[in-house]
Amino acid sequence: MSGDASERAKDGERESTADSIQELTAAVVAFRDARDWKQFHTPKDTAVSLALETAEVLELMQWRNGDELETHLEANHDALGHELSDVLYWVLLIAHDQGIDLGRAFRDKLSLNEVKYPVAKSHGSARKYTEFEDES
Repeated sequence: MSGDASERAKDGERESTADSIQELTAAVVAFRDARDWKQFHTPKDTAVSLALETAEVLELMQWRNGDELETHLEANHDALGHELSDVLYWVLLIAHDQGIDLGRAFRDKLSLNEVKYPVAKSHGSARKYTEFEDES
């Protein structure tokens, strides 16, 4: 597939898009502004909304593990996609409203994580980076 963000590719019966962060952000802001909701979107309230939507992702997984969880997620694939989209909505809106270049912030954070979690010490391990300090 080409790098054209507007190109759409068929994935089974679902149509997939390769929208950029900027395109998604523009869509989120347009959705909000058409409804005159910016007046309600203080930094605290948008962060609260993000946390609430994240909790809805967790709710889809609560009390399930292993095969039962995998089966449940497969049966609720669309619901999970909707909840993840709600999380993304708030992430994009917060970044926009706070003037954060989310692509750059993500790349910068990934670079920091590469330092904190070097492959030689973290490969196949779930340990937190602070546990690496004890090693020579």
